[in-house]
Amino acid sequence: MGAVGGDGQHIPWPMLLPAAPIGLERQTAATGSCDGPNLQTLQECELILWIDLTVWDDLCLLDLAKPPVIEPKDPEQLPMQTPQGNPLLLSHTLQELLSKDTVQVELIPEKKGLFLKHVEYEVSSKRFKCSVYRRYNDFVVFHEMLLQKFPYRMVPALPPKRMLGADREFIESRRRALKRFINLVARHPPFSEDVLLKLFLSFSGSDVQNKLRELVQGVGDEFMTCQLAPRAKDFLPADIQAQFAASRELIRNIYNSFYKLRDRAERIASRAIDNASDLLIFGKELSALGSDTTPLPSWAALNNSTWGTLKQALKGLSVEFALLADKAVQQGKQEESDVVEKLNLFLDLLQSYKALVWGQYQLFSFVLKDLCERHEKGVLHKHQRALHKYSMMKKQMMSATVQNKEPESVEQLESRIVEQENAIMTMELRNYFSLYCLHQETQLIHIYLPLTSHILGAFVNSQIQGHKEMSKVWNELKPKLSCLFVGPHNMPTPPLSPPEDNFFSN
Repeated sequence: MGAVGGDGQHIPWPMLLPAAPIGLERQTAATGSCDGPNLQTLQECELILWIDLTVWDDLCLLDLAKPPVIEPKDPEQLPMQTPQGNPLLLSHTLQELLSKDTVQVELIPEKKGLFLKHVEYEVSSKRFKCSVYRRYNDFVVFHEMLLQKFPYRMVPALPPKRMLGADREFIESRRRALKRFINLVARHPPFSEDVLLKLFLSFSGSDVQNKLRELVQGVGDEFMTCQLAPRAKDFLPADIQAQFAASRELIRNIYNSFYKLRDRAERIASRAIDNASDLLIFGKELSALGSDTTPLPSWAALNNSTWGTLKQALKGLSVEFALLADKAVQQGKQEESDVVEKLNLFLDLLQSYKALVWGQYQLFSFVLKDLCERHEKGVLHKHQRALHKYSMMKKQMMSATVQNKEPESVEQLESRIVEQENAIMTMELRNYFSLYCLHQETQLIHIYLPLTSHILGAFVNSQIQGHKEMSKVWNELKPKLSCLFVGPHNMPTPPLSPPEDNFFSN
């Protein structure tokens, strides 16, 4: 069963990822054994998977460059130092992640553009101790650069952009979503140490979008800059499929439960605000009743003094009920900020994980389909003919029966075959590195799981504080109602208890 996406649609969770890089395992000539799991659909062929010479240009479009040694533009772009032990395992705690930074996103007064108004945000970072002004499009470019530089990491989604008719409720909802986005990014281990984040949170110039693009241009993605990328396979556990299967099922169940919890928390907060509105109206109606100047009929003259006393008491109750309404509003807003927003934060993280897994699953499926189609079209046979031609030309060179230009053509063919072998190797390394990153992102989800206790604690504290403050107002209101309960000889009596005050008893 699929999980519910941010737009209310049910997005299916992907099936299990392939056990290894899609059929790119190399078979040894001596034993026929494989140094990695074979692709089942191609296993029967017993052929070496080569890249067709005629589709080499198409392969280049995939930008599968082997990670070169790069001279970074800035010292802050240098890869992080390899930690002691297995670098695959994250050693962070939730408190360490939360303490990395706290970023506030606040609306600033609207500015009129040439044609339309646009909304700006003041983004303040506790870590960098500065505030900058950002528009929604600045967030969009920052998001695109993160996806380009970190294709195998959880990049949280941005809230949608509404072109026309953006009301206050939509703008406030988007502000909260942007705040959740930037805080998740600022606390993500690789993102938090990247120069992209520092520039976005501290650069005060007007061309921040161009600056962000310049940082990524010509640098390559994380696979090309990470020193561990060529050795990612060495750190992956042998039972990685079993681990992913268990984590996938757990995370899917957590997502579904948190989605329902968020829905109920929103309703509880909404009911508190509705309760405030009802209390306010209730108090106003009591005040209106006490202010009524309609004269009493003659037969009710005996009770005129009693009713006049009651009216005087009712007239002043609107103040207390207004205070009760204010307390209820405060409780509802506190639950929205402390409970609902924390639930939304975790849901945003889970949603980005689901998108990451689904994207990798689609990529693997695409490569698998492409390889199968190549096999069905006889592409492997063309590779064999190319290798056979290369072998014959080498023999001709050795026998000195070829023309002078033939050595050059042999070298060109040999160079292209070497390039194809490197491309296959790079695809294999990329696949293993993507699994390496996915394993770390899965760990990050588990690190965030204790956030559940923070959410529950915030909910309990909100209820305790809200009921405590409202109880205080109710207790202060009770003495003022004593004149409403008049017994014999016009002496005030306390109100009857609920069991005694049963108007429906016989």
